[in-house]
Amino acid sequence: MRAVVVRRFGGPEVLEQVEVPAPEPGPGQVRIRVAAAAVNPVDLATRSGALSSAGVVPPRAVLGLGWDVAGTVETAGGGFAEGAAVIGLRDRIGTPLGAYAEQIVLDASAVAPAPPGVSPAEAATLPLNALTAAQALDLVKTTGTVLVTGAAGAVGGYAVALARARKLRVVAVASEADEAEVRAFGADEFVPRGPALGDRVRALVPGGVDAALDPALLGLDALDAVRGGGEFVAFAAGAAPLPLRGIGVRHVWIRADGERLAELARLAGDGTLPLRVAGTRPLAEAAAAHERLAAGGLRGRLVLIP
Repeated sequence: MRAVVVRRFGGPEVLEQVEVPAPEPGPGQVRIRVAAAAVNPVDLATRSGALSSAGVVPPRAVLGLGWDVAGTVETAGGGFAEGAAVIGLRDRIGTPLGAYAEQIVLDASAVAPAPPGVSPAEAATLPLNALTAAQALDLVKTTGTVLVTGAAGAVGGYAVALARARKLRVVAVASEADEAEVRAFGADEFVPRGPALGDRVRALVPGGVDAALDPALLGLDALDAVRGGGEFVAFAAGAAPLPLRGIGVRHVWIRADGERLAELARLAGDGTLPLRVAGTRPLAEAAAAHERLAAGGLRGRLVLIP
């Protein structure tokens, strides 16, 4: 089968399409015929060597890329029948094969039925980003007001929609041009990104919000918008600010969770969660997809189609 891997770190040019044997599932695993695999910023950080330098990815001669997969089950197991349409998350970042491939083996506990009524490309945008948003919200105990930075992004958009579904008051931060879309996700208040964020949020929420989710990695600027003793969730290694004013600062570390992913798939199927595809490319154009993602300005995810 074909797969895209890296044997050395660098720019998009280091991505290699190789022929490898089809992976064989073990006990409690399923093999999935990949129909679509989303391209995420973590893939760029893996390819460049940034995650290895940070001690997140162990030294390996070959690294696979791709966390998100949508496809069909090839080998029945773990409660999934052959031919079932599924989505899944590969969260073991140091393995030699990822979702950038024609086939992938995942633990059945990392797999869920695909959301009904959507294309594989749309379904592939769900696992990593929606699970990250959901698991971040799980760290927040407030029932009041939550700030979401990067609210037009893949994680931020899901965070807004999920927070709204929990009946939280959502204050969203994004570019002015994205206000209408972010409000459509469910934001109650909108603050354009820019300087003095804390002051502008506090003008809407006197004393500050109860909690902040910071997928845009604004750090101290977002922390300043949180009331004393509130809650803050960071989304990247090294991005957590100091817990000033007694604010509880926590970090979300994504993990595969098939049961939770099934819940999110149902929410995507009924339209609660927005599935946004920025474009599709064949597997052989993975390098071009990396270049486009690095250029910025996308809304939604690029998706590779084997």
